Amino acid sequence: MNPIDLTGRVALITGANRGIGAAIAARLAAAGAHVVATARSLAAAEATATTLRAAGGSADALAIDVTDYTAVEAAIAATLARHGRLDIVIANAGSIEPIARLGDSDPTAWSTVVDVNLKGVYNTARAALAALLESRGTFLAMNSGAANGPMEGWSHYCATKAAVQMLTRHLHKEYGEEGLRSIGLSPGPVAGEMQAAIRASGLNPVSRLADSAYISAEAAAEAVAWLCTPAADPFLGTDFSIKTDEGRRLVGLDRLAA
Repeated sequence: MNPIDLTGRVALITGANRGIGAAIAARLAAAGAHVVATARSLAAAEATATTLRAAGGSADALAIDVTDYTAVEAAIAATLARHGRLDIVIANAGSIEPIARLGDSDPTAWSTVVDVNLKGVYNTARAALAALLESRGTFLAMNSGAANGPMEGWSHYCATKAAVQMLTRHLHKEYGEEGLRSIGLSPGPVAGEMQAAIRASGLNPVSRLADSAYISAEAAAEAVAWLCTPAADPFLGTDFSIKTDEGRRLVGLDRLAA
């Protein structure tokens, strides 16, 4: 791992119970941050926190339904009451299921993805904003290259990721000069449950990617940790990509893979 030091920082991660979220929690804890692992289920969040503590990290857990602003606000308040500060918020919770062409989509299920992927990011940013301004902290939204082009079967996912990309830019425009560090990360295809669902759909070229096209959740987490440091300041307000050679070089993924 890169020598990243986040000692003394408090980091809250949504969707930290599995996949990229769990990997981010582990990486930030390894860098010295106290991690507040969150998930819809408290038991699922606590499982991540228990794993982090067993590895020598500092962590606790909270249940958050990111679609419920009041619940997110209460979780942020609980974090501040317990730790006195909040320095990093990773808006990772997201969904792509059910995958279907627009004409075959279920309106209720489509709307649910909007609630999680877009409103969930807004709710998290809005509830954490005052605390992050006070700490001059980092708000990072997990994004996707799907924000920049349509993919068959992904109308809900592409639309919400495009909106999230604009939301992080708005945060930077409105609060960057006050010290908020707002940025998005597009990691590319990451091995995990979401990619399994994409493969099962068979609806677009992404579903037919070879195993070698996927990066590990740990590689994405390494990028997140780097983006929480001043080295990433030139990219604030943007959607940072590690699909490019330059992005991977800056994060240090080229060295880690060597």
